[in-house]
Amino acid sequence: MPKVAVIVAAAGAGKRFGGDVKKPFAQIDNRPVFIRSIELFLNRPDVCQTILTVSAADYDVVKEKYAANIMFMGLKLVRGGVERFQSVKAALAEVDPQADLVCVHDAVRPCVLESWIDAVFAEAAKTGAAILAAPLVGTIKQVAESGFIDRTVPREGLYEAQTPQVFKRELLVRAYAELPDDLVPTDDASVVERLGHPIKVIVTDHRNLKITTAADMELAAAILKSMSRRPKGPALGAFEEAQW
Repeated sequence: MPKVAVIVAAAGAGKRFGGDVKKPFAQIDNRPVFIRSIELFLNRPDVCQTILTVSAADYDVVKEKYAANIMFMGLKLVRGGVERFQSVKAALAEVDPQADLVCVHDAVRPCVLESWIDAVFAEAAKTGAAILAAPLVGTIKQVAESGFIDRTVPREGLYEAQTPQVFKRELLVRAYAELPDDLVPTDDASVVERLGHPIKVIVTDHRNLKITTAADMELAAAILKSMSRRPKGPALGAFEEAQW
């Protein structure tokens, strides 16, 4: 069984979210979003390490406020950068050498089915690179700065990239090492694409919501409630008592 190091990226500024609480630390049913996202991977036998990246400004607060979580979940806390890719690059430097694969997941995507994680892990182990993505289903318009439609874009073959995104460790490390300084990639797949390595898409749907605005919190809560019947891992005992 390939060993997987999981990087959970929670260092974003979250400017579109609004409010006094950054979106990874906002709560759904009294549980922080980033904790829910980490729990997706916590009891998997193939996960050998979990790294949480947070902004430098949040590092000391997270280290103190979530000390129990960090200890019981076995998290490695890493200071992230201004941009998401800088946070991932910083986390890559801390990945356990025994990891065969590296999984990068957004801290604000708590609504992932276990079967999707199984599939993307298996495909990455086989081909070296795989991501979750959902086909676009609406009518896509390209809009000018004026606010008027320029054209309708054919949606055939268009997918919205999601996370987890999973890669052979050596491949992702090399891709980031060769990334030009003037590029600002928005996901890890685009970093690996530069090397010409094929990346397999595991088709999902839009339940795998990325929480971006405050309104998304209510939608995520409804999705999580609908998914609550999925099989769960063993109870965490002392962790649960410490957190809740």
